[in-house]
Amino acid sequence: LPLLLKATLLPLASGSYHPFYNGFYYNHIMNDDGNGQDKVDYFNGAKLVVETSKDPVYSYSGANVTLPCHYSYEPDQGPKRKIRIKWSKLRDDYTKEQDVMVAIGKAYIAFGDFKGRAHIHRAGQHEASLVISDVRLRDDGKYRCEVIDGLEDESDVVDLRLQGIVFPYQPPRGQYRLNFHEAEQVCEDQGAILANFNQLFQAWSEGLDWCNAGWLADGTVQYPIRLPRKPCGGVHLAPGIRSYGPRHRHLHRFDAFCFSSALKGEVFYLGRLAGMTLEEAKQSCQDAGAEIARVGQLYSAWKFLGLDHCSAGWLADGSVRYSIVTPRANCGPAEPGVRSFGFPSKGRFGVFCYRER
Repeated sequence: LPLLLKATLLPLASGSYHPFYNGFYYNHIMNDDGNGQDKVDYFNGAKLVVETSKDPVYSYSGANVTLPCHYSYEPDQGPKRKIRIKWSKLRDDYTKEQDVMVAIGKAYIAFGDFKGRAHIHRAGQHEASLVISDVRLRDDGKYRCEVIDGLEDESDVVDLRLQGIVFPYQPPRGQYRLNFHEAEQVCEDQGAILANFNQLFQAWSEGLDWCNAGWLADGTVQYPIRLPRKPCGGVHLAPGIRSYGPRHRHLHRFDAFCFSSALKGEVFYLGRLAGMTLEEAKQSCQDAGAEIARVGQLYSAWKFLGLDHCSAGWLADGSVRYSIVTPRANCGPAEPGVRSFGFPSKGRFGVFCYRER
């Protein structure tokens, strides 16, 4: 056995065979030089380094955003052959990836919802930054920038966060009536999506306190508490996000936490002295070249556009609400927020309309 082991190690130790040597290595790659013939290139390789932004990149719905990514070689070897760049969108727990785009040289292909909206920013020789146009709510999340050079494959992750607002939502039928799939739909109907945990945590840190449990995008059910109290987990628990964990997406029923971003358009109020029914309110918005606003649009206008109106108005889901930036007498509680009159079956009110800019 010692002789067999020695015979096996001797060729590896000889100078004629060096798979690794002094920290450098030999790569065996196929290189297309453009004439249709593959050329084998042996070189004393260098370390491939990929770097993205360590801080989150912030954007909002409808905007264009660039996710920075650059690559380099240590030591620098100057211009090299075409490399392959791949961008993927990750789940928060890194267990699943969604292909965004792949690029080789000037040729690229985008996938799924990113078709027609994603391309590589060509500002420099070692640029691999991703440009996403017309940002959508579901674009929020982590992205992996992967650079592939022959056998070399390095990557880094950048976090895209949309500026937005989380709001709790109950349907007209009342509390705890939504399974997961229905919660997804009601948020979409209100110009929003189900919030993720990071978005709910951000809303909690900004003051959101809500005792009713609601679905999040990962299928868990949670709720944010700023002021501990008996009906909301008990007075002895610290403030924070209370969690029921993952629940059955078809059988279990809760409320929803929806997430809406900044608006491309404007929300405005229309009123009549005698008020309007819901159908009259919808028609008034159409006559003004707009549509009746959704709940998510009202929340966004309140947070990002400073919409402050003490008169209540109809919204698209049949609810009646109004938004207050500066609390004052006869306008509800002493805190800023969106007030709700619920879903009145009768009554005449003004209306909030939404119009694209």
